[in-house]
Amino acid sequence: MVIQDKLYTVEEFESFLTQPKNRDRNFELIHGEIVEKTMPTEEHGIITVNISSPIKIYLKTHPIGRIGVEVRNRMPNDPHNSRQPDISFRADINKPVVKRGAVQQMPDLAVEIQSPDDSLKSMREKAEYYLENGARLVWLVLPAKKLIEVYTPDGVEILTQDDTLSGEDILPDFTLPVREVFEL
Repeated sequence: MVIQDKLYTVEEFESFLTQPKNRDRNFELIHGEIVEKTMPTEEHGIITVNISSPIKIYLKTHPIGRIGVEVRNRMPNDPHNSRQPDISFRADINKPVVKRGAVQQMPDLAVEIQSPDDSLKSMREKAEYYLENGARLVWLVLPAKKLIEVYTPDGVEILTQDDTLSGEDILPDFTLPVREVFEL
């Protein structure tokens, strides 16, 4: 749902988020529009865990970064976007953990899991935005089709349940069978 009566800046968006009526709701700022993220389904939550847990376990033995769920990210020079991937990984563990507001960069890996109300077009636009602004790898997870679209600066690859997801150079040696992503 778009909350719109004008184009918002990141500063106005941050103020909007602090209003009492918005505290328990989840929003993104997309090209100046405040968009309420739909409440995730049980399926969405399970898939989130199926992806984030193996990455978290991998990071225990490969401490190269941080994984988060629903972490807001924004580019300092972009006054109209504050994005919130379902899962994000940032490879720089030397930077302090952000405790208020958005991380001031895009994640190295952004994962978006399609909810019933998400159009494939809007998800692909998000993938393009992440890559154009510094992400190096984006996974679009499509539960209804049991496919994952893998976006890199070099192009797009579509993985089926018979394939294996790779962390590429972002998460070296990390692999996850696609069928495990969709186990409910």
